[in-house]
Amino acid sequence: MPREVRMGIDVGGTHTKAVAIDNATHEIIGESIVKTTHSDKIGVAAGVIACFKDCLSKHGIAPEEVVFIAHSTTQATNALIEGDVASVGIIGMGKGGLEGLLAKNQTQIPDIDLGSGRSIHCNHTYIPLKQLTRERVEQELEQLTAAGSRVIVASKAFGVDSLDEEDLVREVAQAHQIPVTMASEISKLYGLTRRTRTASINASILPKMLNTANSTEESVRAVGIHVPLMIMRGDGGVMELSEMRKRPVLTMLSGPAASVVGALMYLRASNGIYFEVGGTTTNIGVIKNGRPAVEYSIVGGHRTYISSLDVRVLGVAGGSMVRAGDHKLIDVGPRSAHIAGMDYAVYTDCVEDPELEFFSPREGDPADYVAIRLKDGRRITLTNSCAANVLGLVKPTDYAYGNADSARRAMQPLADYLGVSVERCAEMILEKAYAKIEPVILEFIDKYHLEKSQNTLVALGGGASALIPFSSRRLEMPYDIPEHAEVISSIGVALAMVRDVVERVLPNPTTEDIIELKKEARMMAVKSGAVPESVVVQIEVDSQSSKVTAIAMGSTEVQATDLLKVCDEAEMRSIAARSMQLSPDEVELAEHDDLFYVFAHRTGDATAMRIVDKKGFVRVQRGDAAVERCTAAQWQETVSRLWQEMLSYRNELVSTPDFYLCKEGRILDYMGITSLEQLVTIMTSEFLGTAPEEPVLLVAARN
Repeated sequence: MPREVRMGIDVGGTHTKAVAIDNATHEIIGESIVKTTHSDKIGVAAGVIACFKDCLSKHGIAPEEVVFIAHSTTQATNALIEGDVASVGIIGMGKGGLEGLLAKNQTQIPDIDLGSGRSIHCNHTYIPLKQLTRERVEQELEQLTAAGSRVIVASKAFGVDSLDEEDLVREVAQAHQIPVTMASEISKLYGLTRRTRTASINASILPKMLNTANSTEESVRAVGIHVPLMIMRGDGGVMELSEMRKRPVLTMLSGPAASVVGALMYLRASNGIYFEVGGTTTNIGVIKNGRPAVEYSIVGGHRTYISSLDVRVLGVAGGSMVRAGDHKLIDVGPRSAHIAGMDYAVYTDCVEDPELEFFSPREGDPADYVAIRLKDGRRITLTNSCAANVLGLVKPTDYAYGNADSARRAMQPLADYLGVSVERCAEMILEKAYAKIEPVILEFIDKYHLEKSQNTLVALGGGASALIPFSSRRLEMPYDIPEHAEVISSIGVALAMVRDVVERVLPNPTTEDIIELKKEARMMAVKSGAVPESVVVQIEVDSQSSKVTAIAMGSTEVQATDLLKVCDEAEMRSIAARSMQLSPDEVELAEHDDLFYVFAHRTGDATAMRIVDKKGFVRVQRGDAAVERCTAAQWQETVSRLWQEMLSYRNELVSTPDFYLCKEGRILDYMGITSLEQLVTIMTSEFLGTAPEEPVLLVAARN
C-alpha cells in the first residue's frame, strides 16, 4: 500500500517550518526550516514554497504521496499592521426614506485606523433598492474606481436576509475584474456598521492575499501536488484556497491558531494555558475542556465579526534582547536578536575577552540594547535563552539548549555593570520577561474561571524553555514541554480539520431554525473542503445577545488516523485522577459507553467529574456534575430532571447548569443556555431520526 503523507507549513515571524507526517501513524517523517521571506516580491509565499520543496527533496517524499497540504500565513496580519492595504469603495444599499437615511449613514464608515499610523481609505456611495439596476451599479463602480478604489464592498441593510442585491454588485464588479467582498457573506449577524467595517477590512487585503495565494498554488502544482491547497484560519480550522480568495481576513492570527490545533490534536491537551514562544514574540491563549477560547478580533481598536482564537501576542520571547542603562536593567525586548542580525551568546562556541556595548537595533529604537564585543571583533547579544541556560532551566533535550558556559562568560560584563553576580543578572533578565507574562495569565485565569491547580502551562515553540520553567515557578503551576514543541505549529497545520461558522441573531429559535442553521454551516464546511459525511455541527447560544452559532467541523478526503493507542479502563482512570490531582483509587467510574468514560470524585456537596475518551484525552472537566445513561426515548425527561437538580441559587439569583451529550461518538456541548425550553429546542435537532432504544450519556454541570 503506498504511503500517504500530510504536510503542514507554518509561517512564523522568524522562520517558516514544514513538517511531513505519515497519515497512518502520525509519525513525523520529515522537517524543514527556512528564514521567513518578508521582503521577497511575493512575500512569505516564497518561504512557504522553498520550505515545502526542501522538505520533499531532503526526505525522499514523492509528490504523489502527499494527500493533504496546508499552511498558515502571516500575510493578512502583516498587511494590516504595515498598512499594505487597498483603498475600498463601499456600495451601500437599502430602502429609501428615513430607513434609507439610517442605512446610508451606517454604511458610510470612516477610514479604518489600523492602530499603527496607517489606515484603510474608504470611498462611499449609496443605491436605494428601488433604483438598483445593473446600469446603476456600473455608474457607481466607475465613480468609485475614479476616486482610487481598488476593491469593492457590497453592503445592504438586512443583507443577511437576502444576498441577491449584494450578489448583483459582485457580479458586475467581477465582470470588470475588480475584487469584491459581500458583507453578508463575511458575517450573517445584524449590525450594518460592524458588518460593513469587517467586509472593508477583508476587501482591503484582497489584492495582497490573492497575489500570495496564486503564487503558492502555482508552485505547489508545478511540483506535481494536485490535492487542494488548504489555508489555516484564525479560529483553528482550515479552508480551501478558493474560499480564502473570498474571505482572506479569516486567516488573521492563523499562526497562533496552528499551535493550538497542534496542542489539541497531537498532544491531547484538554485544559491549560498554552504558550508558543518563538524568537521574537510569544502567543498566549487558553484551552478549556478540550476547546480553544475564541473571540471576535479587534483591528485598530475597532471590533469586527472576524472570529479568531483569543490570543495575546507579547513582544518578549526566546530571542528578546536585554536593555540596560544607568547601571540598571531597563527591559527585555521588544527587539529580538533576529531583528538585529546578531547571534545569541548561548549559541556562540568561543567567547573571549567580552566587552559590554550599547546600540540601537533599528532607526528610531532606543540606544540601550546590550551587545557583547568579542576579541575577534564579532558582536553577539544576550537574550532570555541565554539567561535560562545560565540558570540551568533548559534541559539538554530542549530545542533552546545551548552553551551555558558561553552565555555565562558573555553575561559577566553586564553583571559587573549592574553590580551583581552572573546568576542574579540572569534572574533579573527573566524577571523582566515574566513581568510581561504574569498579567496576561492572571487575566485569562479570571476571564475563563480557571483553577490554577487544575491547569497546566503547555509550552510550545522553539523558545519554550527560555521562559516557561521560570514562569512556572513564579505562578506555581506545572508545565509541560512536549516532544516536537519547536514545530508544533506545523504539526497543527498538518492535522487541522476544515472549520466554518454561521452566526444568527435568533431571539426564540425553534427546532426548525436550529436545523436550518446546522444545514447552512454544514454546507459552508463542505464548500471549504470537508467531506460531507465527516461534518459535525456544534450549536452554541449566547443568551444575552440572542446569538446562535453553528460551528461545523469536518475532515478532508483523507481522514487522519488517530495517533494514540486505545487506553484501557485503568489507564483512563489514572488520566482522570491525574487531572483531579488525586490517586487512581480515589476516583470512581460513574458511567461509560463504548467511547467515553465518566470518572467522579465526591468532596462534601460537590462531585468533580472528568469525561475521558478511549484515546486518553480529557474531553470535559467540571468541578461539580452529575451523569446519567438513558435511551433516546428518555432524553427529554432525563434532561428536565437533571436541570432541576443542578440549578444553583445564591442571593435570590439562579445559575443554570451546563449540559453535555455523549452520542454517536461525539460530545455535544450546551454551555451558557439559560432556559430549559431553549435547551430542549436545540437538543431536539440531535435526536431527529434516532432510534428510541439508542443509549446516550447526559452530563449536567452546576455553575
